[in-house]
Amino acid sequence: MKIILTENVENLGNIGDLVKVKPGYARNYLVPRGLAMEANERNVKELDHQKRQLAHKMQKISDAANLLKGKIEAATCVISHRAGEEGKLYGAVTTMEIETKLQEAGIEIDRKKIVLDEPIKTLGMHEVPVKLQAGVVATVKVNVVAAE
Repeated sequence: MKIILTENVENLGNIGDLVKVKPGYARNYLVPRGLAMEANERNVKELDHQKRQLAHKMQKISDAANLLKGKIEAATCVISHRAGEEGKLYGAVTTMEIETKLQEAGIEIDRKKIVLDEPIKTLGMHEVPVKLQAGVVATVKVNVVAAE
């Protein structure tokens, strides 16, 4: 019996997969629990339509993310901090400071998307990754200078 999965089922498949299972397994377990539906002609056409819509939507999101990536990579954030003689900062550069500088440049990014593996504690140029939608990762250049 052919069914369309409506949920991820371990050892069987993911949402939207068209799989063949034994009729008893589908009738007694998968369909009553809402994990699958019968793969009749109407349901298969509906699934294809939903997949096309989802692909179109993902393309739009991906295009927007790539456009934002270009803006982010073109910008350079200059952050001034108090520093010691050897170029070590008193404190650290935070994602909140990077977010503020990007907003001043006209780029709206949530600070939770800025990935700092470890705090920036030295002067100089640093590259910080920013995770955007659709798996796109941009890199913002952060120049840390000593405050006067």
